[in-house]
Amino acid sequence: MKPGTKFIHAGAEPDPSTGAIMTPIYQTSTYVQAAPGKHKGYEYARSQNPTRKALEDALAIIENGKYGLAFSSGVAATDAVIKLLAPGDEVIAANDMYGGTYRLFSKIFEKFGIKFHYIDMQNADNLRPYINSNTKLIWTETPTNPLMNIFDIAAIAQIAKQHNILLCVDNTFASPYLQNPLDLGADIVMHSSTKYLGGHSDVIQGALMMNDADLREKLYFIQKSCGAVPGPMDCFLVLRGIKTLHVRMQRHCENGRTIAHFLRKHPAVERVYWCGFEDHPNFSIAQKQMQDFGGMMSFTLKNDSIENATRVLSSTNLFALAESLGGVESLINHPASMTHASIPREERIKNGLTDSLIRLSVGIEDAEDLIEDLNKAIG
Repeated sequence: MKPGTKFIHAGAEPDPSTGAIMTPIYQTSTYVQAAPGKHKGYEYARSQNPTRKALEDALAIIENGKYGLAFSSGVAATDAVIKLLAPGDEVIAANDMYGGTYRLFSKIFEKFGIKFHYIDMQNADNLRPYINSNTKLIWTETPTNPLMNIFDIAAIAQIAKQHNILLCVDNTFASPYLQNPLDLGADIVMHSSTKYLGGHSDVIQGALMMNDADLREKLYFIQKSCGAVPGPMDCFLVLRGIKTLHVRMQRHCENGRTIAHFLRKHPAVERVYWCGFEDHPNFSIAQKQMQDFGGMMSFTLKNDSIENATRVLSSTNLFALAESLGGVESLINHPASMTHASIPREERIKNGLTDSLIRLSVGIEDAEDLIEDLNKAIG
């Protein structure tokens, strides 16, 4: 199937009892059994739920995978992946990534004896000096949050396979419409389904997709045993969101391109971070592994002060100052104090995430209105 058809029909089967075209919301905690152990495939809703099953089937399909698992948040999905490891294991992670992931790694799992190396992955060969017999996982995201760095998934996957290391790619910023890491050699794809998959800023959820049956069973055991599962209503909302992913992403990309070029030409803007510029350091890789360049970007001002950035952040009307991204509405964000506040300042600055950096999630409104809103705020 072509992508648009796939997104609309993934996981969708008419309800066998009524013929309802939309997946029912099975709001139940348990299931009646005909005899002990004799049931219809469902025992207890933490382990299985028909609405979640439909979503997990859809998640696998949209990432060209065999298996999908839904979690109560993106962080819960990340947590499940790290729980594949044991004390003494080592992880190589990107030094530019979502602050919540860094917080989970550094504040929670380091205490349990897992060692994390944070490196620049813009050149895949940078991984090699950090690989040893204890290295069990490479964790990356591309484009990165918030500096829009691009990493070569296929090249990283090749290195991972040479050393029998798992590769997990956070594909939240790109979405399955723009990029499919499993096709490029990744073992696991993670999404904060809260973002583009849900698409309407009305649900918190996470997802993992994979091809390996044994890996799926290990992650399902963690999902079932640790219990970070989404409710059926949330699963219904993400199922509904997936149906319009392709049309929303097309508009996100169109608007993103327009806003990125507007910002780059603005006399008060110093630098724009967007992976669709031809002079982006890894533009050729983005062009190779992505279908388009998305609606996520960051920028700095020539009057580079926290005061000036705060003025802009507080002056928009259409761009709402809020955490998160990927919804139909445009959002403006201050990573240093919001999404990436958990990363120590010296680490942020070293990686290029300055105190005055502004991040945009460009929505699907009329681009001219968005430009006018930004122009007034920047001044």
